[in-house]
Amino acid sequence: MSTNFIFLLLLNAVGLISPAKILMVFPTPAPSHYFLGKSLAKGLVNAGHQVTMVNAIEEKNESYQTIRLNGIELALMKANLSTWQELGEQGFLSVELELNTIGRILVDYTVTHPNFQKLLRSNEKFDVVILEQFLNEGLVVLGRHFGAPVISFSTLGATIWTNDLVGNPCPFSYVPESLSGYTDRMNLWERTGNTIVSLIRLLVRHIKVIPTQKELVKEHFPQYYSQYEESLYNVSLVLVNSHESVNYPMPMVPNMVQIGGFHVKPAQKLPGDLQKFMDEAKEGVVYFSLGTNMAPSAISPEIKGAIMGALGRLKQKVMMKWDEDSVKGKPDNVMIRKFFPQQDVLAHPNIKLFVTHGGLLSAFETVYNSVPVLALPIFADQRLNAAKIQNDGYGLFISFTDITEQNFYEAMRKLLDDRKYRDNVNIRSTLMRDVPIKPLDLAVYWVEYVIKHKGAPHLRIAGLDLAWYQYYLLDVIFLITFVFSLVLLFIYYALKFLLKFFVKNNKHKTA
Repeated sequence: MSTNFIFLLLLNAVGLISPAKILMVFPTPAPSHYFLGKSLAKGLVNAGHQVTMVNAIEEKNESYQTIRLNGIELALMKANLSTWQELGEQGFLSVELELNTIGRILVDYTVTHPNFQKLLRSNEKFDVVILEQFLNEGLVVLGRHFGAPVISFSTLGATIWTNDLVGNPCPFSYVPESLSGYTDRMNLWERTGNTIVSLIRLLVRHIKVIPTQKELVKEHFPQYYSQYEESLYNVSLVLVNSHESVNYPMPMVPNMVQIGGFHVKPAQKLPGDLQKFMDEAKEGVVYFSLGTNMAPSAISPEIKGAIMGALGRLKQKVMMKWDEDSVKGKPDNVMIRKFFPQQDVLAHPNIKLFVTHGGLLSAFETVYNSVPVLALPIFADQRLNAAKIQNDGYGLFISFTDITEQNFYEAMRKLLDDRKYRDNVNIRSTLMRDVPIKPLDLAVYWVEYVIKHKGAPHLRIAGLDLAWYQYYLLDVIFLITFVFSLVLLFIYYALKFLLKFFVKNNKHKTA
């Protein structure tokens, strides 16, 4: 890190006279989302700040105050929602409408929970509110309630939701929509499909999602109802879990900051039995995990049998994250556990391949540790991540519903035997590590920046105040077209008049 950069950081720190009081609201009952929030909270605490975190995951012995939204998982279960695998098999419009339902339940349950109500009724004040950006736009009025600027945190990187908040440009010609599974090199038909999907998702957001959230604000925060849109489009900063080593490069406005990979930690020694298992794996180890939201036991018997059959044909040992103590047909080379310290497993020198669902956190961890990937995308941004992995040459992907024993085995063998995949992921790892400041330190810096500069309104772009037809220059195009049409019309009638004049004059001379 350069001396000048350190000096700038010190200058920024001078502006913070005392530790800040920070409220973090992460209501999504997904361990991966909570893990990112926890990582940021710890970074802020280590920087000397006082953090209160609202979340749905129970965990003790933290260095910050927690407000637990217990029971939120049960509320979602009672709604009879689709499983992640079922959502992955639905059309994007059905997915969008079901996500809207999830968002309504999340916000309603959060603000009516007794623990959260206690916070709302208190006289507590905060210097900044950090709000997880996931189906909960109504909670943006917490900034007004607590008299603090709002920072949005996107666990999924830059999405159509976060771009809309700060007016971030998202050209459909080369920025693939997260549900599309396209790369940034699209042909005509892909660009057409990407444009249609993106426009429909934007339309659903503005005619369904935002009105639904606004009604929740009217119900729970009527005093801020008239200020809802103003609050929504005056978010001070968006922290996005992305980086060009893993995500596609795209334009970003000044108040959108990438901190992808900030949760990755230095490797620690594995528990004794796991350390022994990996150390003694002469042919190496394959690590299999479908993340924290997918229950492997819910996989269809056909796909489960195909996976087990293919893994059993490998000469490598396999560490398999599974939600059952035993699995029918488990091969002898496979160790099954409900939990593995994933980052430490991926950092072991004997790891040869990571079989994953294609979640973004897993993508950062595998790139950081230089491990080739076989992605089995199921839902949401996993298809996009899987396509990027294959496009960058450090992995392959098979759609989850297309898995057979043979194609699964052949893909693993190709990744294990061909050195180019390891070489390509080494390049990506170098790119990820080559940054002037650690991503977590960067996140802390920008949180402090927003506090010090009273919400940093100077970063907000004027495009947010334009009507949609002004933003896309449709009024300018209309004006130019209108003027051009008038000019053409004038030329047409002028030529017509001149033609008649000369014809008439010529006839007169002939006569």
